[in-house]
Amino acid sequence: MSDFDTSLPSVRQIQTYITEKKEVELKLITNDLHVGKVFWQDPNCICLLDQYDLPIIIWRQAIVYLKPKN
Repeated sequence: MSDFDTSLPSVRQIQTYITEKKEVELKLITNDLHVGKVFWQDPNCICLLDQYDLPIIIWRQAIVYLKPKN
């Protein structure tokens, strides 16, 4: 059984960003800032498509925050 709990508000919110193809800012513990659209998520990672539609796979534990871009 997977430990990916789709009833969590954070998981549902990220899923909304995926469905709406919303652009987000994702800050990492390394202080890097990535901007793009969330393509998919799983229990360990989030895949972000950058401005060139290239995938960036980011480990969840490396994320400081994820927010919609204005």
